[in-house]
Amino acid sequence: MTDAPASPISPPSRFSPLDAVHRAAGAGFTDFAGWQMPVRYSSDLAEHHAVRSAAGLFDLSHMAEFRVSGPDAAAFLDHALAGLLSATTIGQAKYSLLLAEEGGVIDDVVVYRLGDEEFLVVANASNREPVAAALEERTAGFDLVLTDESDETALVAVQGPASREILESTEGFEAPGLDELRYYRSTPARFRGEPVLLARTGYTGEDGYELYLAPDRAEALWRALEAAGGPLGLVPAGLASRDTLRLEAGMPLYGHELSLETLPVQAGLGRVPALGKESFVGREALVAGPDENAPVLVGLVAEGRRAARAGYQVFPIDGGADAPPAGLVTSGALSPTLGHPIALAYVDPRLAAEGTEVTVDIRGTRLAFRTTTLPFYRRKKD
Repeated sequence: MTDAPASPISPPSRFSPLDAVHRAAGAGFTDFAGWQMPVRYSSDLAEHHAVRSAAGLFDLSHMAEFRVSGPDAAAFLDHALAGLLSATTIGQAKYSLLLAEEGGVIDDVVVYRLGDEEFLVVANASNREPVAAALEERTAGFDLVLTDESDETALVAVQGPASREILESTEGFEAPGLDELRYYRSTPARFRGEPVLLARTGYTGEDGYELYLAPDRAEALWRALEAAGGPLGLVPAGLASRDTLRLEAGMPLYGHELSLETLPVQAGLGRVPALGKESFVGREALVAGPDENAPVLVGLVAEGRRAARAGYQVFPIDGGADAPPAGLVTSGALSPTLGHPIALAYVDPRLAAEGTEVTVDIRGTRLAFRTTTLPFYRRKKD
């Protein structure tokens, strides 16, 4: 789960509470969903490899956070989201989808259960307003309080195999039971006496943690993490490396692989909606399913060094020079870890079988690719 680039109608730029830290570090910036966010500090490759081999430090303070509290909080989320959130236990995190009535994806979210009647819904910055509107509209008839806490929340992520050792070494950071915290779980922690929500979640394909805290504490935490992690290989990492990391991990990006025009099953997320629930917004459309010829998301790999980029057309291998395109690349890169081109693409379902050979038009030259299972990269687990 992450953000799509800024749209032409994005409001004037907003700034992270860590903006001064990034500028002092010499970061380059990009306008991202209306925010000025660091795209890189040194090189995309160096930051990418640091996350795979040691750790990277990310500022994700542009993300949107919504707190849902009250007796009907769990029932409300079961109605508003595609997943079965009432079945989660306190401390558990769950990836879910906010769907339109037609089944398209308004946003993908991560939901943390903080108590019997309290949840935190984390959405993409670019979708803050539509998520807020959809959630608010769906509160009718439920006894709960919905609060947009995005402006009162900073988010820092430590991702990579050294992340736990870094947290354990960070001055002033206290997280009882850190060594027992399981993947996709969260726990209350403290930094210099102030509360932090520590979650073992992330968007890089590596083990790692995300830390939610008050914006006025973010700089001190960032500097403490840098001090502890520097000797262990930690580097600050920007959005460019975050995109190649998530692509290698086969994770969808809203605005590329997910949209209002896409049903979850087309994006390989057919297991996310809990169709066993009697009702939730979008359920009827999911049960009806997409058209049998609707495009489906596949992974593509190739030899060589020329990467397919978003918007490049996909063709059947035996279609001839005049054949119409049978797909479109949504994300692509030369994989820094694997050393060959990888891409995600929506293609005609007849081309979706693993190992199917296709071509991709890369600036006027059709190069051979073949479909493959996802993810492209899977970390070795302890």
